Amino acid sequence: MTASPNLLSELPPGLDGLGQLRAMLATGRQPSIHKLLNIALISAESGFVTVLASPGEENLNPAGTVHGGYIATVLDTACGCAGHSALPVHTAYTTLELKISYHRPVTAQSGKIRAEGRLLSIGKRAAFTEAKLTDAAGKLLASATSTLILTPLAAPENPR
Repeated sequence: MTASPNLLSELPPGLDGLGQLRAMLATGRQPSIHKLLNIALISAESGFVTVLASPGEENLNPAGTVHGGYIATVLDTACGCAGHSALPVHTAYTTLELKISYHRPVTAQSGKIRAEGRLLSIGKRAAFTEAKLTDAAGKLLASATSTLILTPLAAPENPR
């Protein structure tokens, strides 16, 4: 049997967002997009997450630098997970808006890059987050802000 592509559906019911992220970290499971792009959520606290990524030659654009879409995906992951960490039980989110600023080129030789995502505020309908991407020396490579739309989910029924 193959694992579900929806990791959240495999978690115990009734967890809030931080509980879901911590449960995923405890099992070592990562979403399939993370495996494909060599990205990993490595820590989650309330309103703050850390993501590591290792771009390689397969992530380069024709100019020989890491494609902006790869960087956007890493930053979207950090922003989204920062918002996810503050979700109440039975709530989902989707990125509504992502604004990115590229500060320095990222190359295949950049090595591991680190994105730190932070929750700025959360309400009933939206969350606002930011993320910063740095290299091993702590130099700022890119930054992002994100608006996440929150969606209530129906609580699962209790079979008797």
